[in-house]
Order: sequence, then structure tokens, then C-alpha cells
Amino acid sequence: MILPDLPWSQAQLLWRRAEELGFDHAWTYDHLAWRSLRDSAWFGAIPTLTAAATVTDHIQIGPLVASPNFRHPVTFAKELVTLDDVSGGRLFVGIGSGGVGWDATVLGEPAWPPRERTDRFTEFVELLDRLLREPETSSRGRYYSADGARTYPGCVQQPRVPFAIAATGARGMRLAAEHAKTWVTTGDRVTPPPVGPDAGADMVVEQMRQLDNACAAAGRDPATLGRLVLTGPQLDAGLASEREFGAVMDRYREIGVTDLVVHWPRASEPYAGDVSAFERIVGGRIAADRSQAAD
Repeated sequence: MILPDLPWSQAQLLWRRAEELGFDHAWTYDHLAWRSLRDSAWFGAIPTLTAAATVTDHIQIGPLVASPNFRHPVTFAKELVTLDDVSGGRLFVGIGSGGVGWDATVLGEPAWPPRERTDRFTEFVELLDRLLREPETSSRGRYYSADGARTYPGCVQQPRVPFAIAATGARGMRLAAEHAKTWVTTGDRVTPPPVGPDAGADMVVEQMRQLDNACAAAGRDPATLGRLVLTGPQLDAGLASEREFGAVMDRYREIGVTDLVVHWPRASEPYAGDVSAFERIVGGRIAADRSQAAD
């Protein structure tokens, strides 16, 4: 996870380096303003990802996660088709229901109540799915509509770009089971951080039980759905040492997590850290895993 808080002359070096270190994918947050950095430099996700696509060759890239807070499926679909083209089919689209922070009120409306937020999330994902699959789409929904919306020439990745859907509730997990290639979690949003690997794994195991039930209800084999854990907001990534990071990776791998995301270190909080130590700890583990897989 590379925060979009640096001028591109500096940020492009991070994206290149992430690819050099062997990461499978690199993400950025999709917010208009974010937490303590609200009054600091903060750049748009889609332009940042488009620029990242031009300085990398094979790493997957995407927003983690976009939400209905300030986006509409019709305009977002056009941006995603373009980004998938620029990246040569390396786009992976993270989508979530959104929170209740500044993004939820920046357009001048009050934050939606929980039920409406979930309803909008469902409608957003379902219409976005159609827009990215069909060259022309018309739909009339309660919150989002399309009137002859065109998405020519369509996605490079067919039938559309893959979705990574963040969900902790039953309806969100049902959306993931029906539309996602990968399910995303950051934890339960209730337990105070930091949550270590054992407690974090117990938390995610319980969530994955609910996810498996959602897959069964949707008639989907749970093994076909990836499971991505975003560390940092609540779940400890163990970046203090190679031993701790190895324990985190091993514990989540044991329970069936397929992807683990860590934050690229910043010069100051949030996610302050030493880049050299980060590269040694994380890059070393990636290299060791690749070597073991090759053997």
C-alpha cells in the first residue's frame, strides 16, 4: 500500500521499487482527504495509478478501496476501462462501502445511515459489474442509473477487470461471493489495534467462516475466492523484525489467506518506518518464498 501523498517525481520511485522487490501487487488509497493528512499533500487515486502503470511492467495495481462515497458507477467504469488499457491488463479494482469520514460529506450532503450505505454499495457494485461487461448499459436504480452508457472498447481483461471487495457484514460478503475475485478484510473494526498475528488470524478465520457460508448460498466454490488481509489499520504487520514479519505471514497463510498487504513506510506517522529496514524484512521474505517455490 503506497499512500498518494508524494509528488510524482518522488512517488514513481516507490512504485518502481515495489516491482523490483517482487511484490505481486501494489495499491493506493482512494480518498479525497484522509485522516491526519487531510491538510497535507494528497493526490487522486486514478491519476496516480495511471502514472504508476507507465513506470512499471508486470506488477498488478489498483485502488484499495474505491467506494460510492464520491463516485458514480458510470464515470468510474470509464476511468477503469482506461486504466486497464494503460496498464496492459494489470488493474485489480478494490471496492468497499466507504466510511463516515470526510469523503462521506465532502459533496455537501450528510453521511448516509448504515442501511442506506449498504444499499448503495450493493447497487454500486452490481451496476459497475454490468458497465464493465457490456458495451452499452441502461439501468434505473434507486441510487445509481445509466442511460445508454458506453464503455467501448471494454476491458483488456475479459469479461471485465477483477474486483477485490471489502466486506465484514453478511450482505457485503454475499456481494463478494457473487462478484469478486478476492475478498478483502482489515479486521473487525472493533478490537483496539494493534492486533497480533494469532488474535488477528482468529478474527479473520471467523470472518472467513461467514464468507464460506455466503459462497455456499451463492453456489460458489469457496476455494475460488481469494482472501486478502490489509494490515496496518488494525492488524499488526510485524514489520519490526524479520522474525515478526515471518510469523505474521506464516500465521495468515496457515488459515488460508492468499494475499497480505503492508504499508510502504513513510517519513512520519502514520506508517512511519525505515525504508532500508522495510526492504530487508519484506523484500528478504519475498525473495526467500520465491526461491522455495522454485525449488
